[in-house]
Amino acid sequence: MSLFLDRLIFFRRRNEKFAGGHGVTTDEPRGWEDAYRKRWQHDKIVRSTHGVNCTGSCSWKIYVKGGIVTWETQQTDYPRTRPDMPNHEPRGCSRGASYSWYLYSGNRVKYPLVRSCLLRLWREARAIRTPVAAWASIVEDAGKRASYVGRRGLGGFVRANWEEVEEIIAAANAHTIKAHGPDRVVGFSPIPAMSMLSYAAGARYLSLIGGVCLSFYDWYCDLPPASPMTWGEQTDVPESADWYNAGYLILWGSTVPQSRTPDAHFYSEARYRGAKSVVVSPDYAEATKFADLWLHPKQGTDAALAMAMGHVILREFHLDRQVPYFDDYARRYSDMPMLVRLSRQGEHYVPERLLRAEDFSDALGEGNNPAWKTVAFDEAGTPVVPRGSVGFRWGEQRKWNLEPRDGEGREVNLALSLAGGDVASVAFPYFGGAASNGFAATEHAAVQSRNVPVRRLPLADGETLVATVFDLLCANYGLDRGFGGGNVARDYEADQPFTPAWAERVSGVPRHQIVHVAREFASNAEKTGGRSMVILGAGLNHWYHMDMSYRGIINLLVFCGCVGQSGGG
Repeated sequence: MSLFLDRLIFFRRRNEKFAGGHGVTTDEPRGWEDAYRKRWQHDKIVRSTHGVNCTGSCSWKIYVKGGIVTWETQQTDYPRTRPDMPNHEPRGCSRGASYSWYLYSGNRVKYPLVRSCLLRLWREARAIRTPVAAWASIVEDAGKRASYVGRRGLGGFVRANWEEVEEIIAAANAHTIKAHGPDRVVGFSPIPAMSMLSYAAGARYLSLIGGVCLSFYDWYCDLPPASPMTWGEQTDVPESADWYNAGYLILWGSTVPQSRTPDAHFYSEARYRGAKSVVVSPDYAEATKFADLWLHPKQGTDAALAMAMGHVILREFHLDRQVPYFDDYARRYSDMPMLVRLSRQGEHYVPERLLRAEDFSDALGEGNNPAWKTVAFDEAGTPVVPRGSVGFRWGEQRKWNLEPRDGEGREVNLALSLAGGDVASVAFPYFGGAASNGFAATEHAAVQSRNVPVRRLPLADGETLVATVFDLLCANYGLDRGFGGGNVARDYEADQPFTPAWAERVSGVPRHQIVHVAREFASNAEKTGGRSMVILGAGLNHWYHMDMSYRGIINLLVFCGCVGQSGGG
């Protein structure tokens, strides 16, 4: 009614202008402003974070009124790191700012839900049978099973109570164990860093019944398995602020502004220091706007691109020209000087395993854990046991390090290659000829034989051929080093795995761009002491063969001495 009267007297309102018509004074009531002011009222402010499956863990001020979260703002009390680094603040994203909307959303699942057709079958069976027998009567009846399995993806959930749902799950687990064995029950708990109690409860349950414990990584394929394969660690990554120290950045399958929003400014700010950025992504992703060069390989062909870049770096920075920093890094901090046993298979040899001190009749004087100590040649051609292998970590004190010394403490300079002596034909597998599901296949043989420098060693089980990891690595990349034989490439135009020309055919990335990025990445690392970095994202991890893609990228970092360096890795 008051609104109706207000409209009737609209033309009788006092309406005075001031400031040359830029302002106006009226006699309207201002009670409506209370609603706006109350929107921002609060009883208290508490510190919290939005750590539900987010590793950002940004600190937020949570404004609470009557026990209800009303709104949120970012905390601004992060400590500074050092004067030459950007501040971490502000940390937060639009998803965090709107988190309270999700907290009280009607779409949030607060109660157990079951597909209605399954719940109806369960209640009918449970009325006359024990829990396990009731579940068996459903899943062993093809018609009943199809009635609810066929509805997957179509909704149709109804609310149930916890007791009923827990009984269904327990009965299903018990029936599965009875019919198929306990290893057919597979599950995962929340990440331990998020909720130790929840993780421990789920892991303990699966362990007690003999089930298989997975992790949430296995669920959405976000774990880079090549990291633990290579280093024994889950991931080998720097603090995000170290992006700022890089001189050359490759974003490979990662959309930093979207998935690492609180840290994205370190990436963009690095550009002000002159850092160059390359983005590798099949689509025009959110990070692509930062790129100096955008490489867009066909989905899932990242391994081909990485191998071709490694081909270029090995050729130009390790073979045709030896960069002192790269050479010293490879000898000190990589397994490239280590020896590998070769075993005979048909007309060729194949790499077997790393040579170990226990393979020698005298264990090379190593009495402690000789089965876990790798062997290399020094520059004089004498077998030595360099420190740094896992055998030095246990049972002996102060010897587990990466100093260029052997087990006796003598300084050694390990030999990377056995070139200059005998060569043998070594077979390497090639999977690119059997490509499917839309990948471009090539006509190369499934087994590629290449000549590799070798040396014969008298071991406890007889004379054995050995080769260094470096020589095998170069052969696997298809590099012609003048040892004769086929399946190698002297130039980048050769139609041989893994040249830039070959990679262009597989990935669609122009060969000149592959050569250009590989040269720049390695040149920057040479000039800066390893400050070339790859920010690797889950875009690669969702492919079945992603461990090979990831290892191809790890190789680039090791070739250029980047791992373990500030601004690199």
